[in-house]
Amino acid sequence: MTTIFEALKDYLQLNLDVEPKNPLHVGEVMSCWTYLTIVDEANIYIQVALNTTTDDDVIKSLKDSFKQCDAHGQWFRDFLIAEGIPLPPTSEQRPLSYSQAVPLGVKMTDDEIMNGLGIKTAASITHCAAAVSQCIRNDIATMFTQCMLEKMKFGASLKDLMRQRGWIKVPPYYYPPGAPIKNA
Repeated sequence: MTTIFEALKDYLQLNLDVEPKNPLHVGEVMSCWTYLTIVDEANIYIQVALNTTTDDDVIKSLKDSFKQCDAHGQWFRDFLIAEGIPLPPTSEQRPLSYSQAVPLGVKMTDDEIMNGLGIKTAASITHCAAAVSQCIRNDIATMFTQCMLEKMKFGASLKDLMRQRGWIKVPPYYYPPGAPIKNA
């Protein structure tokens, strides 16, 4: 069965070849520029996190996210350069360091690392969805759709690990006035 996302991606892909390539409008430029900043800055966060954790599952999640952000970043860098758009400035890369040498008051906990990664993943998904809705050019909408689907897949695996470890932050449950309270 075809999902709505697959149908959207297929529709956009079919129309790519026949669509005229107009210049990017300011919203498309801003969306691309912002997404590149998001993934590049996420990789800086991941480099810092890799320097502080020793947990194998956390390291695997961080490396998976780094690889994905790096691929998305390169895709958008190449696209923006081809369109003549200047690239956003980003933070400096972090060198690999020994996690035991990081003082405890500076070191992030695995819970903090994974929640930060979860927030960055959710922000990426939300940004991609908003960008797709604003794109006129199908090639750009397809790029954002692809990135969003990949981020959603990664986010699902991240949520599973966070649930297993008890790291998910759950807001208070809402019970409408007058509704029977269910025992959790």
